[in-house]
Amino acid sequence: GVEALSGLGVLGRAMAARGAYRCIECSGEATELYRDYQRGVLRISICKSCQKPVDKYIEYDPVIILINAVLCKAQAYRHILFNTKINIHGKLCVFCLLCEAYLRWLQLQDSSQNTDPDDLIRYAKEWDFYRMFGIASLEQTSFFIGIFITLWWMTPEMLKRKSDFILLLKALLLSTYGKLLLIPAVIWEHDYTPLCLAFIKVFVLISNSQAIRVTLNLNRILPWFAIFFGLILENGVVCLFQKMGWDV
Repeated sequence: GVEALSGLGVLGRAMAARGAYRCIECSGEATELYRDYQRGVLRISICKSCQKPVDKYIEYDPVIILINAVLCKAQAYRHILFNTKINIHGKLCVFCLLCEAYLRWLQLQDSSQNTDPDDLIRYAKEWDFYRMFGIASLEQTSFFIGIFITLWWMTPEMLKRKSDFILLLKALLLSTYGKLLLIPAVIWEHDYTPLCLAFIKVFVLISNSQAIRVTLNLNRILPWFAIFFGLILENGVVCLFQKMGWDV
């Protein structure tokens, strides 16, 4: 408890410099997460709106926070998005896209019976992987664009500033972490792999919905409405690729 809070000194000053914190219970703004009374005496701040601790997770082990995030708890999402300084959005996005591209590339190779070791064939297979990465990137981009367009159309007051768009984009990128499960699903391949892949897809969509809800402080229905239109746009891109004769 005290040791965990002590280690947040530098982080706390950095966060305070960039803006207010958020209460993980009611999403209300707070000026500090804890108060330092010197000599090792620290106390978690209480939210003025809901009268609950602003962020109880600052005392928790990262593993516990991760488990709560996997369970899609809104409090854990608010802690990660508003009260921590995480800059792995881009790297996580690229890694998740690589996982998805690898899975598609592997399925494409399984459907091909050509085992010729010729250099030209190996080059073609390598190009297929890059193509799958590009297609996965375009599909995810179209999915996010569909979400942004829907939210901007239905709640324009929520996305007035550039910082609002950036925060929502970061939240969406972080919430795609479920795609990392694609690799174990492929490595431990069995008869139920298609079912596992479907569950992973649903889990990612649930995480996206929770990220939108927490970031913009919305009800449960509107995020799913935005995700629905995002999926329509994404599937439109897939249909376009199929009409072009590309395997996706």
